[in-house]
Amino acid sequence: METTNPYIGMWVTADNHIRQQLLPDGRYDEARGRRANAYTGRYQVNGTHIDYQDDTGFTADGEFDGDVLHHGGYVFYREGSLAHRAAIAGRP
Repeated sequence: METTNPYIGMWVTADNHIRQQLLPDGRYDEARGRRANAYTGRYQVNGTHIDYQDDTGFTADGEFDGDVLHHGGYVFYREGSLAHRAAIAGRP
């Protein structure tokens, strides 16, 4: 039985500068500002933990907390979620 990854989709910083698309095939594509495809690679989710390996071999990880992702010193939000809208509005 295949389990669907609940975190597939677009994750963004509150200022929308960093946009990370988690794709269903286990790959990700990250844009920074106007630079599309700034980082690309593979990811793997285990529970609420995510491990990344970009196409140059660099590795990183993060933790999901509902519609919030803590990764690389940044806070990402599931695009369009209540948490994202609150972050844009400056609410905790």
